[in-house]
Parts: sequence; structure tokens; C-alpha cells
Amino acid sequence: MSPRQRPEPVQVVKQRRDAALRALVQSVPYIRFLGIEFERRGDELTAILPFDEKLIGNPLLPALHGGATAAFLEVAAIIELSWSLIWEEMESGRLDPQRLGPDCLPRLPKTIDFTVDYLRSGLPRDAYARARVNRSGRRYASVHVEAWQDNRARLFAQATGHFLMPQGGLLRHG
Repeated sequence: MSPRQRPEPVQVVKQRRDAALRALVQSVPYIRFLGIEFERRGDELTAILPFDEKLIGNPLLPALHGGATAAFLEVAAIIELSWSLIWEEMESGRLDPQRLGPDCLPRLPKTIDFTVDYLRSGLPRDAYARARVNRSGRRYASVHVEAWQDNRARLFAQATGHFLMPQGGLLRHG
């Protein structure tokens, strides 16, 4: 009779998940340029766009640039979609998150189309976004994203995107 294997300590699991998310986010230079961060609670991600003067499009209001807002929403959608794939592979044991790094990065979905609804001006302060994968198949996915600043119930933008899913395995070797 084999001894029962003890579950991993929760801190080890959290560190592994955080390392996998960090590798995913750091693999995209544009995310670093915009300063977008991700906060993880279990499998749920919140994207954070810390305020920076370079993000202002209309200095008279002042308001966040529409392009910066759209980029923030698209990044949130792509990372959420990629994270959902990595999470499934990692939790099933098919992917060792220690393998993720500069030489072995996740393949990202490619944007087919992305429609943004600007609901009000983005103010000169931090912004937050959460994406929800509506459908994810082998070839195609649909994602909805909502962005807010001070009040989660008062969205300043939302978007829906359709993505071509990565083919030929989850990881690419650089």
C-alpha cells in the first residue's frame, strides 16, 4: 500500500500560478509599455491600467485617449483568454508553469475583430477591467470586457472581441 501523497502547500500553488501569469504578461512588450498590471484571485483576473500622463488624449478635459482605452480592453481580453487556456493546462498537470519563460512562451490568440463602446470619458486616474470568455473553441473565441474607474457599476467603456485561437500547441519555443 502506497503512502497517501500530501497536497501541496497553498503558498507553493499560489507562487506557481503567479509565476505563470507573470510569464504570460511579461511576454508582451506593449503591455509593459502601457504599464498594465494584472491582479489574480483564483482563476479570476482584473486588469489594472495605472494612470500616466502619456495616456491622456484630450488635455482640456482631461480624458484618457480612446486608443489607450481600446488597447487596455484588448489586452485584458487577450490575457484573460490566454490565462483560461494556461489555467486549464496547468491545473490538469499537462503544463508545468516552470517551463514558461523567455524561451518558452504561450501562443496568444490573434484578434479577428474588436468593437469598443465608449460610454463616458475616462478620467485621469487608474482604470480597471475584467474580461469574460463567452465562447472558446478550438479555432475561435468570443470575449466581452468591461472597464471602470472608481465605481464598478459605472463603466466608462466596454468591448467585445473575436479571436483566432492558437494552433499547433499552447507553447511556442523562441
